Amino acid sequence: WLTVFWTEMRYHVNGQQHEKPSHRTPREPWLGYARVAREVLGGGLTIDTLPDNMTHLVENAGRYYSWRSFGPDDQRTDELWVDLNDLEHGQVRMHGILSNTHRQAAKVALSFDFPFYGHYLRQITIATGGFIFMGEVTHRMLTATQYIAPLMANFDPSFSKESIVQYLDNGEVFVVQWERVRLHGREAEGAYTFQAALHLTGTITFSYRDIPLPVEVISSAEHQVKAGLSDAFMVNLPSPQSSDAQRRLYEYHRVDIDTTKITNNSAFEFTALPTCLQHDSCELCLSSNLTSGCTWCNILQRCSDGMDRHRQEWLDYACSEEVELDNVNERSHTLHTSPPILFNLLKTMNCHEKEGIMEAGQC
Repeated sequence: WLTVFWTEMRYHVNGQQHEKPSHRTPREPWLGYARVAREVLGGGLTIDTLPDNMTHLVENAGRYYSWRSFGPDDQRTDELWVDLNDLEHGQVRMHGILSNTHRQAAKVALSFDFPFYGHYLRQITIATGGFIFMGEVTHRMLTATQYIAPLMANFDPSFSKESIVQYLDNGEVFVVQWERVRLHGREAEGAYTFQAALHLTGTITFSYRDIPLPVEVISSAEHQVKAGLSDAFMVNLPSPQSSDAQRRLYEYHRVDIDTTKITNNSAFEFTALPTCLQHDSCELCLSSNLTSGCTWCNILQRCSDGMDRHRQEWLDYACSEEVELDNVNERSHTLHTSPPILFNLLKTMNCHEKEGIMEAGQC
């Protein structure tokens, strides 16, 4: 394990709620890759994130989203920009607190269920620092993971009355716009205007109108500088110091976009790809050509590859072990067949046949 402790200031979240840790006895999740950064916060929460150069090693980068970038000469750039001054798009709300503070975040309810990495979310957290926190459990280290970040940086809307953080929700798209915001300590270098749009379909777009400095020269000494998407799952681990479980947040996937393409009048468009979670039956889970690596958990009646926000339940109910050889050893004795034969048989059977034979084995 390589441990790095971030020294940046933390965010204060308005309307913050804390989740009580579970008292189950969980298992340490095997992730198949080393972690690079660990941040220990109050309340027994530890955050483990991926190294900057390992995004493509953890998961196929295109497993959850495909994306394209557009420059100043592309027509699509103008099409993706949502003009918040156009009343046809709906009512725009300026967030008074976020527009007049630094290092603040506020929860906002969506009018629709937004699919993020296959999970449907109804509440998000807007931060002054140019990103949207998508986690369900809020903490002060919002920049670590679970974000939609058109341009995460140390923006300080409180510097100028011209700086505005506003949003729009018309039932089909939710748009957040950081308008004329300036970098803390570098206010004289110019104002930034950009937005992120979350569409009902799961599509995410980043649009940039004014970017006075290249992203590469923005300092990350006091605040993370990122652009892209990230998600994580939370698990509960036994704590040697107490009877309560320790919560740990693992970043399982991240998309880092090419920041050299973030310029005046540029845009990115992310298209959500099918995930295992969308399959609501065993047959679809195991046979769909739209997804790969999916496993059906009979107990939970859920399709998953084991790497999503339901990871804790997947571990608690041993879903990944339902057809593993260790369990097959016990069932083979009841069914009077050899373990290798039964193991191969379970892998090739259809869902109804497999459920029947597993019930016969009293698993």
